Amino acid sequence: MSEKPLHILHLEDDERDAELVRAALRADHLDFTIEVVSTGAQFRVVLDRGRIDLILSDFKLPSFDGLSALKLAREKRPDVPFIFVSGNLGEESAIDSLKNGATDYVLKHRLTRLAPAVRRALGEAGERRKREQAEETLDAQNQFLEALLDNVGVGIVACDSNGTLTVFNRVMRELHGAALKPVPAEAWARELGLYRGDGKTLFEKEEFPLYRALQGERIRNEEIAMAGRDGPARAMVVNGQPIQDVQGRKLGAVVVLQDVTERRKLEEQFRQSQKMEAIGRLAGGVAHDFNNLLTAIIGYSQMLISRLRPGDPACRDAEEIERAGTRAASLTRHLLAFSRQQVMRPRVLDLNAVLTDMEMMLRRLIGEDIDFLVVPGTGMAHVNADPGQIEQVIVNLAVNARDAMPRGGKLTMETTNAKLDEAYTRTRPGLAPGQYVMLAVTDTGVGMAAEIQSRIFEPFFTTKEVGKGTGLGLSTVHGIIQQSAGHVEVYSEPGRGSCFKLYLPAVQEPVEQSPEAGPPSRPEGGVENVLLAEDDELVRSVVSQTLRQSGYTVVETHDGLEALHHCERAGVEIDLLVTDVTMPVMSGVDLSKRVAALRPGIKVLYTSGYADQALVHQELLAPGTAFLQKPFTPDALLRKVREVLDQPASAAA
Repeated sequence: MSEKPLHILHLEDDERDAELVRAALRADHLDFTIEVVSTGAQFRVVLDRGRIDLILSDFKLPSFDGLSALKLAREKRPDVPFIFVSGNLGEESAIDSLKNGATDYVLKHRLTRLAPAVRRALGEAGERRKREQAEETLDAQNQFLEALLDNVGVGIVACDSNGTLTVFNRVMRELHGAALKPVPAEAWARELGLYRGDGKTLFEKEEFPLYRALQGERIRNEEIAMAGRDGPARAMVVNGQPIQDVQGRKLGAVVVLQDVTERRKLEEQFRQSQKMEAIGRLAGGVAHDFNNLLTAIIGYSQMLISRLRPGDPACRDAEEIERAGTRAASLTRHLLAFSRQQVMRPRVLDLNAVLTDMEMMLRRLIGEDIDFLVVPGTGMAHVNADPGQIEQVIVNLAVNARDAMPRGGKLTMETTNAKLDEAYTRTRPGLAPGQYVMLAVTDTGVGMAAEIQSRIFEPFFTTKEVGKGTGLGLSTVHGIIQQSAGHVEVYSEPGRGSCFKLYLPAVQEPVEQSPEAGPPSRPEGGVENVLLAEDDELVRSVVSQTLRQSGYTVVETHDGLEALHHCERAGVEIDLLVTDVTMPVMSGVDLSKRVAALRPGIKVLYTSGYADQALVHQELLAPGTAFLQKPFTPDALLRKVREVLDQPASAAA
């Protein structure tokens, strides 16, 4: 019983009966205050006004009746005990009153029952309130637990000892498109759509992690492939175990499934990036060595041709050697493009203008049986790229598309501005968020399966017949775009064509006009003094012979240190330093700096079979820098040497 006095509302029109009720309650030592009303209006006012712990009511009143009072009390104060205290309450009326919500009834001539009835009613009301509070607390806890389970980023599913599902949180509902419902273990897979990675085969009961945990197995970091209804396969890491009470009795099982699909994709992309980087380093090293060999092959074959009479069989053989060397040089250029180790001469371009200039050539290249459409975007930003390399990218993609449509089709090249956000670039290693220009090259050809797409950028990988391609076209595209700080995205399905989307960083600078290139001039000789620093013996020999035959005085050195020692000698005249970029002991760039300190104004010509990225960005692309890419011909060497020597001193590197 409460320590505070009870607040009792008594509906009674007879003051004597009201006093008898008060006396009966006092006799039982109840602590209370009581307010007596005799009309329905008064009864309503008190109900609305304040605290009431108990309602006592006569059954019949002149202007009001007990059943109406009971109905009103149940509407306004449903939790307050209501006891009829009446002089004459028949059995039928008593039953009706209890059915309508009365707590009890006491006859006026038996008021000794009133206090016990009040105590019992108040006790029952207190217990009822406790139960309701406990239920509310339990309901709040359940709602909190349900919200907690629904807001964690993992799937949670649990069952009782009979295999009836008791927890199936939001992640699991979204994955399987199903709600929690009683399902026997035999029907879990069918009712909830629990498919294996192929998205078609349902899990067997015995292999599903929750069932295994229910049998007592503890599952730790096990990876499974799982698909929901009409959903893609997901990679899930599973942990699960049986649920037991403190006595060790089995209560059920719980399984936690973490979706690691995106993580696995990122790991695969990282592994692919590492693989491509390793292949690129290998390709660059191979190209470097071959470029040195090809410089000697092409150089010696041209010098041999110059000494033979036209029509001489040996002359024809030498020309074949030269042509083979030139074709091999083309392959090494592709390898350098793939490995991002070629020297690029970027300038600001309008990609729409590049496509427009190439359109007629591309139409002739792909043939009349292919419908070719160029869709230039409006308000296009510009890009900073090597125009020759970008043209090579476009040609390579056009040829690739043509070969994918042997019976004709449609090829579309479309440009647009694009914004790549952090969510997109986060899953593309090396790509930064920002504004880009996008070139989409779409064909209606045979398309590619996923396993082929994963290898298309590898050098020498091709699905074409032997002799139909080198396998370097797409690897060259990949290398050029990446070296230009861009990205290549491929979308393709077997039988539904392919789309290559090239993203190049957008720039706002105006387009740079390309210098007019006239026909190559006939190389001239000279009488200047040339210091040659080249670590490859074959290249050093062919370069020195070419220069000497044209009248130059040449001093050969096999590395940068030897060349530096020669420059330190007093009285030695040097007009031009010809140096390889990459040499042991000292690089060509470091050599040129130290030579310039000894001999201010000396002119420098760099050569290289490939270029280290740091040297490319820091030195070789600086304005006024003279560079000759290996392999080069004797004529190209002589022309470049003469060009550098004839430059004003302030323009030379």
